[in-house]
Amino acid sequence: MSHLTSPQKGFRIHLIVFLLTTPVIWIVWYLTDRSYPWPLWSTPAWAIGVLFHYLGVFVFKNQSTSKS
Repeated sequence: MSHLTSPQKGFRIHLIVFLLTTPVIWIVWYLTDRSYPWPLWSTPAWAIGVLFHYLGVFVFKNQSTSKS
């Protein structure tokens, strides 16, 4: 595997933290009062953040540098 650049490494860390933390959030909800599924708010919101991070690093990476 080639050397990761800083933005790629940042995205990878963000994704790993998301994938490790989200199950913990759902477990906390499951083990506590399950009357309201509050992780339904944080999980999709964070997933959208990860998606935009991905788009910024891998899809739109050259658009910001080509204008200057």
